[in-house]
Amino acid sequence: MLRQVLHEGLKTSFHKLGHFVANHPVFFASAPVLLSILLGASFSRYRIEENVEYLLAPKHSLAKIEGNLVDSLFPVNRSKHTLYSDLQTPGRYGRVIVTSRKGSVLEPQHVDLVLKLHSTITHIQVPMLGFNYTFAHLCLLDDSKNCIVDDILRALEEMRTARASNRTVLPLRYPITRLKDGREAYIGHQLGGVTPVSSGREGVRTARALQLTYYLQAASPLNEVVAARWELLFCKELESFGKAHPELGLYPFTSSSLQRDFQRTSRVSERPLLFSLAVCLSLAVLCCSMRDCVRTKPWLGLLALVTVSLATLTSAGIFNLAGGKYNSTYLGIPFIMLGHGLFGTFEMLSSWRRTREDQHVKERVAAVFSDCMLPFTASTALHLVTFGIGASPFTNIEAVRLFCRNACISVLFNYLYILTFYGSNLVFAGYLENNYRHSLFCRRVPKPELLQQKPAWYRFLMYTHYNEEAAEPGDLRAYETHLLVAFMKRYYCDWITNTYVKPFVVLFYLVYVSFALMGYLQVSEGSDLSNVVATETSTIAYTRAQQRYFSSYSPVIGFYIYESVEYWNTSVQEDLLEYTKGFERISWFESYLNYLHGLNISTSLSRSNFTEHLRSGFLRQPRYLHFSDDIIFAKRADGEFDVVASRMFLVAKTTENKREEMSILLDTLRKLSLTSRVKFIIFNPSFVYMDRYASSVGAPLKNSCIAALFLLFFSTFLAADPLVNAWLTVTVASVEFGVVGFMTLWQVELDCMSVLCLIYGVNYAVDSSAPLVSAFALGRESTRTRWVKVSLERHGVPALQSYVCYGAALLPLAAVPSNLTRTLFRCLFLTALITAFHCLAILPVLLTFLPPSKRKRRERKNVTENQEEIESVEMADSTRVVDQITTV
Repeated sequence: MLRQVLHEGLKTSFHKLGHFVANHPVFFASAPVLLSILLGASFSRYRIEENVEYLLAPKHSLAKIEGNLVDSLFPVNRSKHTLYSDLQTPGRYGRVIVTSRKGSVLEPQHVDLVLKLHSTITHIQVPMLGFNYTFAHLCLLDDSKNCIVDDILRALEEMRTARASNRTVLPLRYPITRLKDGREAYIGHQLGGVTPVSSGREGVRTARALQLTYYLQAASPLNEVVAARWELLFCKELESFGKAHPELGLYPFTSSSLQRDFQRTSRVSERPLLFSLAVCLSLAVLCCSMRDCVRTKPWLGLLALVTVSLATLTSAGIFNLAGGKYNSTYLGIPFIMLGHGLFGTFEMLSSWRRTREDQHVKERVAAVFSDCMLPFTASTALHLVTFGIGASPFTNIEAVRLFCRNACISVLFNYLYILTFYGSNLVFAGYLENNYRHSLFCRRVPKPELLQQKPAWYRFLMYTHYNEEAAEPGDLRAYETHLLVAFMKRYYCDWITNTYVKPFVVLFYLVYVSFALMGYLQVSEGSDLSNVVATETSTIAYTRAQQRYFSSYSPVIGFYIYESVEYWNTSVQEDLLEYTKGFERISWFESYLNYLHGLNISTSLSRSNFTEHLRSGFLRQPRYLHFSDDIIFAKRADGEFDVVASRMFLVAKTTENKREEMSILLDTLRKLSLTSRVKFIIFNPSFVYMDRYASSVGAPLKNSCIAALFLLFFSTFLAADPLVNAWLTVTVASVEFGVVGFMTLWQVELDCMSVLCLIYGVNYAVDSSAPLVSAFALGRESTRTRWVKVSLERHGVPALQSYVCYGAALLPLAAVPSNLTRTLFRCLFLTALITAFHCLAILPVLLTFLPPSKRKRRERKNVTENQEEIESVEMADSTRVVDQITTV
């Protein structure tokens, strides 16, 4: 009883709201336009977010804490040349992968070209304030105040020198080689595509690629500006060098390449988005058009897109005034608004067709609001709840949080503008229809007897159906010239409810579930940053070359012992050697132990002797001098020195699944650090993106789904039938399950963009299925099949219209050369396609033989009618007896 009272009370409230809008159509049509124009002027404050790490890396992660601790001990900016990472190196730098079109890069002619390229790069000049800055002025300096360059360049120079002096060129050892000064250097990330001379590390026979990195200082604002310009000239110089020497392949990458290519998606998407808007606009006009010149509503199809555009402009203006910065993920917000707005506007138009034509326009608009706005308001509330959860501080990825926050604002204004702007234009269109005026030319259409006297072209343009008699509510005979209405009523409803069609639909659904399950079991996280940049860019070319030639070894992992330990203790030494076993190591500790063994000195020394040999002997040797940066000494109260912190560098052997293996390695070493008596941490700049990425990406989706389920559960008392929410929950779960499975089969990984699309998929499924299920549940008479047909006639047409327009609007996205828009297109297209399959095929079939049942209601009605018949007979009999007595 309470449910019916609340339901009717809300419908009455929206009925009054419709009356209010119909009484003031000019105000509600002009106010949104003026507000959008005023807020649209704020685009002068348009800014772009340039920090990709801020957007895509988890905000709260152990890797960031570890990075701060490492930076306090061993400044990362100074040690980034040893702490190598692919795309996440801090600071300014220029990097290039050099490949040979034919042969090995270690062949003499290629070595000469590589050294010539190095000389060209170091002589790049950046004019600034009357001074020409070169690499020598900007480079990162070592302790000897010399520019830090890659060790492979020293090895190549030694090879050229040996060849020039007719000496035998010894093959390079790999991945750790020994330089001329006796120092061991790791070159696994500098030499790629290696074919060894024989098994083991004896030497390199051929190599297909070299990687050179030039690290720059950014100690002051002037340095930052000069370094940024140097990076641009670096790319241009490499392009010119590649054209002059086609035998080499050059793949440049700089510190700003990722940010530039991430934002490039917005620029390359401009034309496809305009084409998408034009296609959607054309189809919306066609979907609202029909043969009848009075009842056709092409302007309302156009105004549906105008409404969404005004809401987009308003929300963008608020975002600009609030000081927000744009990023490429915001490209998905217009499509969320489009999907939400199309359902609302087409449902209003469908409800208008079901109103009585002899009613006043205000009554018809009020009836439309009473019929449509309750489910549309509920779906809008669901949008706000799901995206609101994603916009909460609990969301750990900033790009997801910002997207959800702006999506909430956009959906809210979309809802308000459909109520006001689109509702007021429905009033104007209603006056034209009630006065039998042409929907395009606003000219009054003559009556049939006068129209027959006009020329054929005039009769064609002015064709309409005059209703002289009052029509029943829901009578669609006057609209059967509408193509989709006629198709749904005459053909599709009978076909989908046919007894012989239902088994095939159920069988097709089982096939759908099996393929979705197959994809669901293969879901993988997409923490690779190349998934969010434009495709035809230097980042993608560099990443492909990196994966092809340099996937044999992981990035260099820093192994940091952040407290004083007993290095002289034999058990501690054994533990440290055991922890680093299986890695390629650049370790002062292991080199020091070998140094002691070479001097026939036992490694089990006292603390003072161990430290004294380390400071006075080992670190004074030229080939071990570079280890001084890896050890921090502190003077004790008794005057002796102690090692308070140190670091080593580890490299793991990897395969093609480098990121997955690095994630597993990170978890394994962290678990080891918790149980080890040697307190250590591990760090690489790439860990900032990998750490907790899966949980950070999946959390907004999980929280939004839980919030949606709770909202559906607690709003049961607002629905006309509690089974409506049960069916909506099952539909949403089935749609989301299918989208996750099929997007995995379509090679889409679980990253921030796909998660945002999945959050929207919850709302899109509810938008589509709620009117259909509600109309079926409210049916009080006849059979299930009959009410399935009625529900499809009423709500199948607007659903089909929105699917067609939305799908056509998404298709141009497939042509955008960007991985981000590729993910957006595939996820949203799958969401629309799977939702259409459920709402137009699965739900109509399942509702014909699953609850809610109509039989009990029909039996109750029959019992009531029989009781009324018995009572009337008894009354008639008693009256007859009384009449007889009176006669006697």
